[in-house]
Amino acid sequence: MMLQSKRKAPQSGKAKSMVIFIHGYGADGDDLLGLADPLAPHLPDTVFYSPNAPEPCVGNPFGYQWFPIPWLDGSSEEAAQASMAVSLEKLNSFIDAKLAEEKIGIEALALVGFSQGTMMSLHLAPRRDSAMAGVVGFSGRLLVPELLGAEAQVKPPILLIHGDADEVVPFEDMGRAGDALVSAGFEVYGHVMKGTGHGIAPDGLQVALSFLHDKLPG
Repeated sequence: MMLQSKRKAPQSGKAKSMVIFIHGYGADGDDLLGLADPLAPHLPDTVFYSPNAPEPCVGNPFGYQWFPIPWLDGSSEEAAQASMAVSLEKLNSFIDAKLAEEKIGIEALALVGFSQGTMMSLHLAPRRDSAMAGVVGFSGRLLVPELLGAEAQVKPPILLIHGDADEVVPFEDMGRAGDALVSAGFEVYGHVMKGTGHGIAPDGLQVALSFLHDKLPG
């Protein structure tokens, strides 16, 4: 079954690029789709999507998860890995379907993830067979960094943004992700949201917009 998503049409009426928001644990697509409002005037040819993750969230029955989190919900590591593999497959299918529908090439797509959505985005983008325009990762981490070098097929540019007062995903994870990505030969940018917890501050959004403006065609 295809992931459920709302669509925000491009302001110009003609989609030449695409941004897909990948939400965090316990949230839903609507949670990030609101970010399209401040971005759209500066990216008039961009169509925005924000799918719901495929599983109801164990920790929040009103939201969704890309995979369970063992230390939060008591699931097993095996269950989390199996679940993530299914979610990656569904997210890849969603990406392919929407690019075909909008007649847009992968080189005109950017992923914008938050928290667990960043973990998904940083895992998925390098393992596709052709490179997307870029990935913005807010407040997340790079899973299995030791496998990145061997498993990366492509190396899209990456922007990591993290609050230095994050109480959910430690700020140190930004540096760890950056180091692993740079070691594997990626072009990596970083921005620290000073005094920000587990969220997206206006300065972080502004940096994300500049990156998207720079990397997306049109």
